[in-house]
Amino acid sequence: MTRIAFIGLGIMGLPMAANLVRAGHEVAGYNRTRAKAENLAEAGGTAAGTVAEAVRGAEVVITMLPDSPDVEAVVLGDGGVLAAAGKDALLIDMSTVAPATARSVAEEAAKAGLRALDAPVSGGEQGAVDGRLSIMVGGDPADFAAARPILEAMGATIVHVGPAGSGQTVKAANQLITAGNLGLLAEAVVFLAAHGVDLGPAIEVIGGGLAGSTILDRKAPAMLNHEFAPSFRVDLHHKDLGIVADAARAAGVVTPLASTVTQLMAAAKAQGHGDLDHSALLLVIEQLAGR
Repeated sequence: MTRIAFIGLGIMGLPMAANLVRAGHEVAGYNRTRAKAENLAEAGGTAAGTVAEAVRGAEVVITMLPDSPDVEAVVLGDGGVLAAAGKDALLIDMSTVAPATARSVAEEAAKAGLRALDAPVSGGEQGAVDGRLSIMVGGDPADFAAARPILEAMGATIVHVGPAGSGQTVKAANQLITAGNLGLLAEAVVFLAAHGVDLGPAIEVIGGGLAGSTILDRKAPAMLNHEFAPSFRVDLHHKDLGIVADAARAAGVVTPLASTVTQLMAAAKAQGHGDLDHSALLLVIEQLAGR
């Protein structure tokens, strides 16, 4: 049993924390919305009233937050993780943030005597519920080895990809590929519909060939049914594509397809679809096609 503090109990964080409880760990959770922490308590964890309360005495601190400013505030701010955690605690940030943020958090954590990893995830809400996430980890290899038993309660594919910030760089690439696939799937659905093709069988046979993908399997049904209950919101993917653009610019890398899908995701957000699942990119493609 490991004493774990889990900060951020949203769509992804809550099932991840619950899986840690089921794996036999002692988990104290904090969320700005108190009801989310109470949900963790119902699953066998403990609801904390503040970040400091959750973190105090924890051997491992996990953060799962929306964006870089949230991580900086929770980790570096007054009453935050670094102020409350004990020496040599292991900080695992599983949020999706800028690589530069991950590196600065790791530097500040080291100054405070903590070990830090950036370990963003992919797999969506269902992957979090099933404990089948893909987890890409940046940081010291020894710290990764220490964290692996904890990560195995939440993920199925767990890979160390380099020094601090590397996990977030790989996650940015993941989000680029995901967005590109969503955009092409949306275009294919509109294209097929315009020709009067029976969409269900068409997607089935495409999925059995080289064009088959996890994106097609998981997101095509939502597009065909126009059901966009959020598993991963447009707002968050819009944020992630901003991370891609900034990181690509910093590296001097040209990403023309990323630029196109970033504009489409921005349009979805601007049209009021930010709280919908990112498969709602279909709505933008339909509008552009006049359908």
